[in-house]
Amino acid sequence: MNLFSLKTLALTTALLISGSVSAQYVWLDAKGGKQFSDRPPPASVARKDILKEPSSEQRAEADTTPASPVTTSAAEPLSTAERNADFRKRRMEQAESDKKAADEKAAAAEKTANCGRAKAYQRSLEDGMRISSTDKNGERYTMNDEQRDSEIRNVRKLVSDCR
Repeated sequence: MNLFSLKTLALTTALLISGSVSAQYVWLDAKGGKQFSDRPPPASVARKDILKEPSSEQRAEADTTPASPVTTSAAEPLSTAERNADFRKRRMEQAESDKKAADEKAAAAEKTANCGRAKAYQRSLEDGMRISSTDKNGERYTMNDEQRDSEIRNVRKLVSDCR
């Protein structure tokens, strides 16, 4: 044998071995062409058109391996429409999850900012500075000691929630 024949023989043997491992099912399609797959043929294929399928030992071994998320059972793979619907569902769930995480992050940032303002207001109240404000009629007034103490209690409650 020459070198070319040895390479051809080795390549053919490797292809046959790898083909027998990966293609467990062989059947004739509607046009009479051979189809090779590691999954069972569609239910529309007649039993007489299935040329090769794994032995019962190989099927039992395949049943013990975890199923992929795109199949409903070991015997019947999902259709393209079902896979697309499953994909859209997962994508929608991921988008909802991302939106929820973004909303929580925004709420946390807003709470941090509000806590900062409340702490600054608390320091102003506790420093004893005169604090003036406007009432509901738009009239300006200065807080008296009683109003200041009441406001300090309210702000302390707000700040305690910040910790």
